[in-house]
Order: sequence, then C-alpha cells, then structure tokens
Amino acid sequence: MNGRKIKDQFGGNLMLVLTVLSGVLLVLMAVGLCVKSSSILSLKSPGALLFSGNWNPLKGEFGFFPFIIGTLWVVGVASVIAVPISMLTAIYLAEYADRRIKAVVIPFIDLLAGIPSVVYGVWGVLVIVPFVKNHIAPSFGTFSSGYCVLTAGIVLAVMIFPVIINVIIEVLNMVPREVREASLSLGATKWQTVRSVVLRRAMPGVIAANVLGVSRAFGETMAVLMVAGNVAMIPKSLLDPAYPLPALIANNYGEMLSIPLYDSALFFAALLLFVVVLFFNLLSRAVLARVEKGIR
Repeated sequence: MNGRKIKDQFGGNLMLVLTVLSGVLLVLMAVGLCVKSSSILSLKSPGALLFSGNWNPLKGEFGFFPFIIGTLWVVGVASVIAVPISMLTAIYLAEYADRRIKAVVIPFIDLLAGIPSVVYGVWGVLVIVPFVKNHIAPSFGTFSSGYCVLTAGIVLAVMIFPVIINVIIEVLNMVPREVREASLSLGATKWQTVRSVVLRRAMPGVIAANVLGVSRAFGETMAVLMVAGNVAMIPKSLLDPAYPLPALIANNYGEMLSIPLYDSALFFAALLLFVVVLFFNLLSRAVLARVEKGIR
C-alpha cells in the first residue's frame, strides 16, 4: 500500500513539474523576445515602429505598418471565408449527419489538420494562384500575378477549417439533449431548435472557436509565405500582394543579420506575433472554460 502511495505521489509531482516547466517555457520565450528586441526599442519608440510605413533596413528604417496591415488583410480574408463554412459544416455534423457520414467526414477533417503547412503552400501555388490569375482577376478587369491577399486568404482559410469545425462540434455536443427534446416537443422544427436554442446556448463557445482559429491564422508561416507575394507595401485590394509578419521573419532571418538592428527588428516582429497569438488563445480558452461550466 505504501509503495502504491509513493508511486502515486511521485507521478503527481512529476506531472506538476512538467506542467510548471511548460508555463516557465512560455515565460522564457517572452523574456527572450523582449531582450532581443531591446536594441531597436532603445532607439525607436514602439509607435514609430508600428505606424511607420518606411522599410529600408540599409538606412536604419524599420516601419512595420505595411507588414501589420498585410497580416490583417490575409487573416481577415481567411476569417471571412472560413467562419461561415466551418460553422455550417460543424452544425451539420453535430446536429444532422448520421453516424456513417460522421465516420467518413470527420477523419478527413482531422487529416486536414495534420497536413504540413508547406503542402498547403504547394497546393496554393499549383491550384489557387493560377485560378486567381487566369479567372478571378480578369473577371474584374484587372491583372494579378495570383500571388496576392486573396490567394493567401483562401489557403489560410482551408488550413484553419479543422480547428474551428472540431471545437464547434465539441461545444454543440455539450448542449444537453434534453434541451433539444424540450424544444421539439413544443412544436419547433429541427432548424428552429438548432438556430434558436442550441446555437443561442452555445454561441459563446462558437465565438471562442472562431477566435481560436483566427489565432492560428496569425501564426501560419510557410504556406502564406509561398502565395502572398511578399511585397513590402500596404495592400489596397484583394488582388494586391501582401507581406505578412510571419513571412517577413521566415524570409529574412539568418540572411541579412549583418545589417545593424536587423535581427532586433525581426525579433520585435516575432514579439508582436507572440503577443497577438497569446492574447487570442487565452481569450478563446477562457470563453470555452466558461461555456463548458455554464452548459454543464
């Protein structure tokens, strides 16, 4: 008995240590990024870095505004595409689909989550880029190379489908079946029950799922790098190229670090992404925790 207690206590303490180490790792990452960014922050104010559009490292000009706007454009397009499709797919799978359809469709959705980012990028280059260049741009009477905001948004939307769909399905499944049965017994149709009862009760969790998907979109690098165009300019339309922050870091780190402050500027960009993704993840997790507590 004493041996079992010792093993149980050891296992609990080991898991506690590993949990604490995970949190410490997050703090160390934040501290490391802050330290590495201190060189450029000591010379330029955060406002000058965030809102300046001048990007010329050879002259010591590090304006991140075009990259921030490019990131917002790409993530915004991806969200507009992904959110409604993911919500409707999740509602169908959770409320309407029978077991045979779920057994076929859900593994494919999970498979999407496991595909490497570079494969999505290659798919974007081979399929989406020519489609935008040869069909969408001409239909609007303009020219586009295909490497643009719209292409990056489409590829990114497909990448975040599994995150949003799986979380929404889990949230909808948390709603007690008795709630649905009570609504149906009062004469409501299936869709009225889903729309006015199930979704209303699960809406905070649905919003949190979308926020979680958006937070992943902010950090995606390789696929976006391959199809966004990577031109340091502020996009004015969906067919203009963009240069999101993840692509900036991946493209330049290690190549031009002999330029003064260049490495510090890239670490500052990484710090921006770290803060944004951390904020969205914490927000979504907090909302999901409240939803689970409230529903149950």
